Amino acid sequence: MTDLRISFVGDSYTAGVGDPEGLGWVGRVARETLRRGRDLTFYNLGIRRDTSRDVQARFAGEIGSRLAAGCDNRVVLSFGTNDTAPDERGDGSERVPSAGTLAVLADLLEWTRRRGLPTFVVGPPALTDDTRNERLLALTVLMGELTARRGVPFVPLTQAFAEDTGWRAELAAGDGAHPRAVGYELLARTVLDSGWWDWLGTPAAVRGA
Repeated sequence: MTDLRISFVGDSYTAGVGDPEGLGWVGRVARETLRRGRDLTFYNLGIRRDTSRDVQARFAGEIGSRLAAGCDNRVVLSFGTNDTAPDERGDGSERVPSAGTLAVLADLLEWTRRRGLPTFVVGPPALTDDTRNERLLALTVLMGELTARRGVPFVPLTQAFAEDTGWRAELAAGDGAHPRAVGYELLARTVLDSGWWDWLGTPAAVRGA
């Protein structure tokens, strides 16, 4: 198989903040992909507190330096939670309004399309703050619509995770915003079960290995 290289770009969830095992969902997804026999090199490019605009500012340089000729280069995007956080000005506005998040997502998807980089998008998970979750759910719907128009696979997390008592317990056991190992395992399993293998073109026989 072709050498597979995937750059995971996002925020603290991508970085796996709070996981005592140091894997996060990215490490778990990578581990399962390797277990299926793929020759995978993966880059975790998650930065804590990053908004979509922060990701956008560093995206071209970080991805460009990791592209390798003759390889199956791919990108996974995951952001949105920090966009919905209150702006530091204290006027009740969000750090990045939903229109801004969508503009960034559209820009990054266009960047990867022009370079022939298959892209997979993971939406923001829920928090314990139901007011924030309302914002995140609205953003998730819009992100889903945009990715559908672009023909890009998208994993919506907010609604299912907001209703998952195990996920909420994981956040409470952590720092209130990030889960521990069990929560990241849930997140990884959701990604793997939501089109990951189709995106990689993994044969059905290998998926069940």
